[in-house]
Amino acid sequence: MFVEIVVASHKLVTDEYEAAKLVGLKPEARIKLAEDAVRKLVAIRAIHLTTEQIRSIAREVEAEISEYGPIQALIEDPEVTEVMVNGHSNIYVERGGRISRHDKVFRDDAHVMRIIERIVHALGRRIDESSPMVDARLPDGSRVNVVIPPVAIDGPTLTVRKFARQPLTAQKLVENGTMSESMRVFLEAAVKAKITMMISGGAGSGKTTTLNALSGYIPAEERIVTIEDAAELQLQQKHVVRLECRPANIEGRGEVTVRHLVRNSLRMRPDRIIVGEVRGGEALDMLQAMNTGHEGSLSTAHANSTRDALARLETMVLMAGTELPSKAIREQISSAIDLIIHQSRLRDGTRRIVQIAEVRNMESGVITMQDVFVYDQKGIDPSTGAVIGEHVPTGFRPIFMDRLVKDGINIRAEDIFGKSRWK
Repeated sequence: MFVEIVVASHKLVTDEYEAAKLVGLKPEARIKLAEDAVRKLVAIRAIHLTTEQIRSIAREVEAEISEYGPIQALIEDPEVTEVMVNGHSNIYVERGGRISRHDKVFRDDAHVMRIIERIVHALGRRIDESSPMVDARLPDGSRVNVVIPPVAIDGPTLTVRKFARQPLTAQKLVENGTMSESMRVFLEAAVKAKITMMISGGAGSGKTTTLNALSGYIPAEERIVTIEDAAELQLQQKHVVRLECRPANIEGRGEVTVRHLVRNSLRMRPDRIIVGEVRGGEALDMLQAMNTGHEGSLSTAHANSTRDALARLETMVLMAGTELPSKAIREQISSAIDLIIHQSRLRDGTRRIVQIAEVRNMESGVITMQDVFVYDQKGIDPSTGAVIGEHVPTGFRPIFMDRLVKDGINIRAEDIFGKSRWK
């Protein structure tokens, strides 16, 4: 019954007012119009509803008019980090790293499509059967991905990765258990000393969050250029230039890729280049930049381990169409990258840095690495399902520690390990 009233009230309001006018009104004014429509319908159909029920239905109608319909409350909920719509009858949300099913649904696939079209058109993008996928950024910075039939077999899908209003600091990541205090001290010194890093991990493991937190240690006087497919980073420094890719237009022209932006950034006099995610041939240009005076740059990549990150980086360089032999590519990687930080989303939904490894040198054509920190997972708490483990140092001394001393960045072994146990 409530669904029918929502639909009918929505029709009453939209029949009487133009869409542009409705969107331009304040939320309170739209709710008032919706309440009037609900009361009118209730009176006509002789249905008894409480004031709170009428108000609740009016809020749903307002959400239909202005924004995201059944998922509007989820978008506004600060505890929700991701919203996933799988067709009209399945909505899932992520809270605190755990995914659960939402109790509300869309009326039908046409209802989902109406919300999708509203989102996509507002971003100046196109969605139809000939262009069934869109990956873009909402005005508030949230990441949105859309796939519609015939590619999405079971109905239109919508995924919204929400933009954190307050970006997490490295200290907050310590409090969350993502890293230990010793790791934070170590990584702070490494960033300040312009140690070049790559953060690897699977989808949703928190790579971008960690990258954003570590960027907070870049000195304010440095010029930073960020390059992203869809802008998500929230750097706090003033001297930042943010670059974002652009898809081709309807005629297939005007595309600006990550590789275009990496190449152009070299002409912008950057002290550091931050590539939000390396996925293809831009890896070659990024490595060349890191090897030609742009030390201290940061990036992320999808990988299953620190070793896998190196292998994937080598593959991505080959995607640039280069005919460089594998040995030459590995030499570039080993000279450009100093540290790889690997992050995972554990079974209980928590995100943890599970490995920090130094990229050392080449031996017999293979890049050698040495773990500096690892996450020692001991088991699962049977009562809560929480993962039990701790971050532990390996005791090995990174080669670049001498650079920190030369740069006047003094950290004692005790600050990292609790006692002197560098090897």
